[in-house]
Amino acid sequence: MVSAGVCFGGKGRLHFVEEKAKVDAQYYLGRLLPQLIEDCNQLMPAGFIFQQDGAPAHTARVTQEWLHANCPEIIEKDQWPPNSPDLNPLDYHVWGAMLERYHKLQPMPKTIAELKVALQSIWDDMPQEPINKAVKDFTKRLKACVQANGGHFEHLM
Repeated sequence: MVSAGVCFGGKGRLHFVEEKAKVDAQYYLGRLLPQLIEDCNQLMPAGFIFQQDGAPAHTARVTQEWLHANCPEIIEKDQWPPNSPDLNPLDYHVWGAMLERYHKLQPMPKTIAELKVALQSIWDDMPQEPINKAVKDFTKRLKACVQANGGHFEHLM
């Protein structure tokens, strides 16, 4: 499992979840979230709005309290659409673009260590322009989601 953040004009570091780790609120707060927020602060020192999905580690009370104490602004968990991959640039663009590049690798990674190296290389080489377009499309996607009353809206894009 891997985690990262993107914004218009930049991307954070790729963060690998330890093998066999259970990503509960404790792991998320202790290992991932502070690094993700650090990346956000590096990319957007003037401020940012933090968005995540509805995973239990993200919606846990302790996580929400930490975010309120350490983030300039967040999208509140009650405001997240229940099935939001279509509203997350990582989900609707970045991970798919990485997967396309991964399938073209020759030779394919054979170990976890090789896989991490390959994914890091793909991440490092990912051009920023398509990420910028995906981030700019966010508003259009929000409007389409509202038009579809929160339902599937890809056909409206």
